[in-house]
Amino acid sequence: MSDKEVILTPDGLKKLEDELENLKSVKRREVAERIKVAIGYGDISENSEYEDAKNEQAFIEGRVITLEKMLRNARIINADEIGTDVVSVGSTVVVKDVEFGDEMEYAIVGSAESNPLENRISNESPVGSALLGKSKGDKVDVNVPAGVLQYEIIDIRK
Repeated sequence: MSDKEVILTPDGLKKLEDELENLKSVKRREVAERIKVAIGYGDISENSEYEDAKNEQAFIEGRVITLEKMLRNARIINADEIGTDVVSVGSTVVVKDVEFGDEMEYAIVGSAESNPLENRISNESPVGSALLGKSKGDKVDVNVPAGVLQYEIIDIRK
C-alpha cells in the first residue's frame, strides 16, 4: 500500500483504531506467550506450534504496519460534508434495478470500510464509482463482469 489517501467515516476510523489497539496490546502479548511455550517444547526446527505462532506473529506485525499507514493517510468524511442532492462517499443510496425492479440500499464508503455482505460498497467498486456524483432519479449504467446493469437512483440519504 502506497501513501494513497484512505477515506473513512468516523465509525470506520474508530474500528481501525480499535483493531490497531487490540493487535498491539492483546494479540502481540498472546502470540509472544505462545512462542515462549512452544520454545519450551524443545527443538524448534520440527515444532509446529512454534511455526504457527511465528506465522501469526508475522501476520499481526504486517497488519499493524498496514493499519498505521492507513491511519496516517486517513481523510475523515464528516456528516456535514455529505449532501442528499448527489451521491458522495458517506451517502446511503437506494437504487432500483431497472430490468428486474429489485430495490437495494448501499452505503458508499472508502475501500478500507467496504463490506459487500453488509451493503457497504467502496467508492472504487464498479457500482460505487458509477453512482458517485449522480442525483435522485438518474439512471446509471454499471459495467460488471456479467455485463451492464442499469440502476435508477430512488433516494440519497446521509
